[in-house]
Amino acid sequence: MSKIINEKKYSFKIPDGKKKERLDVYLTNVLENATRSRVQKLIEAKLVVVNGNYVKPSYKVLAGDIIVATIPISPRPEEAEPEEIPLNIIYEDDYLLIVNKPAGMVAHPAYSNYTGTLVNALLYHSQKLSNINEPGRPGIVHRIDKDTSGLLVVAKDDWTHAKLAEQFSKHSIEREYWAVAWGIFKEKKGEINLNIARSKSDRKKFTSSKSEGKTAVTFYEVIDEFEFASLIKLRLKTGRTHQIRVHLSSIGHPIFGDPAYGGRQIIYGSNLPKIKNRVQNLLEIMPRQALHAKTLGFIHPHSKEFVRFDSELPDDIIYLIKKLTIKE
Repeated sequence: MSKIINEKKYSFKIPDGKKKERLDVYLTNVLENATRSRVQKLIEAKLVVVNGNYVKPSYKVLAGDIIVATIPISPRPEEAEPEEIPLNIIYEDDYLLIVNKPAGMVAHPAYSNYTGTLVNALLYHSQKLSNINEPGRPGIVHRIDKDTSGLLVVAKDDWTHAKLAEQFSKHSIEREYWAVAWGIFKEKKGEINLNIARSKSDRKKFTSSKSEGKTAVTFYEVIDEFEFASLIKLRLKTGRTHQIRVHLSSIGHPIFGDPAYGGRQIIYGSNLPKIKNRVQNLLEIMPRQALHAKTLGFIHPHSKEFVRFDSELPDDIIYLIKKLTIKE
């Protein structure tokens, strides 16, 4: 185990108009590569203070609160280390495997998040992983956001990795996502064709543009409608960072619960107290974006046959849909 050799302090002031939110949920959303369980451990270890006082993870942050979080930083290991972390593997052969990644798990080690990642779990599970990537990312052909759940393909050797990466590059991979988005769509099926560019005001975020950035195309179709939200399926023609989240936000239908792109604001029905209270309760049970990578299809590099894998929606999204279905 590496010894702590440094620490980094983060300070946040809760702005006016900020709605009440659990401290652990708030910090999970604003700290890079943070998970809720890790944030709770920091709070319990008295490494987080609010207005100079130690509080519980359930403390509700208020406008004007000053939060200071001290994050221990360990030295970066030369290589990722195996860790016994459960994996939901839905398919595996000699060349690749398909993992159903839970929300909250980072794909590979990165700054301040060198353990508990998918890569650490993969290294424990398999002695064979491709080594094309830079150190610390064995087997990783593509990624999905930390708080997006769903299917990922992992390569066991360099040749398989290269052939899969080629399909991603040519946009021939079939990828279908399901999401709960704010509002009722006027067009029940459509295409969003807007470039994706890095935000000039926040380097961690992206924005849509008609001229700057990279081409991005997302197809959507409404599956079900609720009082103030819709269940939709989405298909990617391109695979830009945060593409679905940015595209849906750009057309006024951000993903429910998305902290970065407007999904935690009450966009529809905010003038009705009954709906306002109901939405606040729903946001409490969905601290992440309600987005799941449900289906993944590609040509298997060795069999040359098209294979398709599907996954069930995770429990939190199923519960959210159930609550939305109930008319109150």
